[in-house]
Amino acid sequence: MSEHPSPSQNDTGGADVWNAKLRLATLNRSDLIQCGLVAVILAMIFFLFHFQGNTTDVRAFGRSALLWMVERWTDDISHGGDYSHGWLIPIASLAVVYWKRREIAAAPKSISRIGLMVVILGLLMHWMGAKAQQTRFSLFALIVLLWGIPFYLYGWKVAKILIFPAAFLIFCIPMNFLDTITFPLRIFATMTAGGLLNGIGIPVERVGSGLHFLTEGAMQLDVADPCSGIQSLMALTSITAIYAYFTQGTLFKKWLLFLCAIPLAVFANIIRVTTIAIVAEAFGMELALGLYHDWSGFIVFAVAISSMMALGTLINIDYREFKNRWKYALLSPT
Repeated sequence: MSEHPSPSQNDTGGADVWNAKLRLATLNRSDLIQCGLVAVILAMIFFLFHFQGNTTDVRAFGRSALLWMVERWTDDISHGGDYSHGWLIPIASLAVVYWKRREIAAAPKSISRIGLMVVILGLLMHWMGAKAQQTRFSLFALIVLLWGIPFYLYGWKVAKILIFPAAFLIFCIPMNFLDTITFPLRIFATMTAGGLLNGIGIPVERVGSGLHFLTEGAMQLDVADPCSGIQSLMALTSITAIYAYFTQGTLFKKWLLFLCAIPLAVFANIIRVTTIAIVAEAFGMELALGLYHDWSGFIVFAVAISSMMALGTLINIDYREFKNRWKYALLSPT
């Protein structure tokens, strides 16, 4: 009968890592010290950004940059929900880290001086953001710190794996300055939709961000700020980022698919505006701006997601191998 190794031994010299009585994993002294140091560092970061993170709108949000960010998500929900997806970003980022846990555990680890410089840079960025009363800049500094601390403690191999989940947290930060592009998006969507409607035989005239029907009834369809497409743009780019990260084979293909999310979101919004106008012409403005308007966003967004997945499949195809297969199939004797 062969003997099996005791579960209290491992490949690192037989250190006790399993309590047979309690059926629980145990940690040695060095592991406990490391866990304690990491806990202290995370607590210091929390207190820094919670009590000294926000220097603007202090009466409304207090000193916490974290509460400032969460309140911005909530405020934006009442104004169209442009950044309401921010609640899901930290969960998705942690899910990526969990997915990569074995790769992180297997990576060689060492203290990195460059990582320490990144930590110092993150602290300087936070100080500059506080002095300039730019809370968003301080939140960028928080992301730099969350990436730089593992970089310092465990080295480049671990930091390289954590680049994407750390960078993905950028979608948490409310980019309210992007609201300046809502008007150009509205104009572009209205202009393109007007051309499509005239092309299919529905005469309309574009006036600013509105479409005036030239048929009897003189209906008017105005593309407001929530219909500019910025909401779809932010949500689709975040979804495309994580989809491209897991499905595309090379860095170039990942970036290519990610950048394609922008025209896909704009195109989806144009289709939505056009179909609303078609429903208004066929069935009346009440149905178009009521039931169809409320549900068309979900339908068109689902189409945009499907288009993104199809485009990702096309980008990820090895066309040289695909060509060789067809060449072999056509030229091989039957």
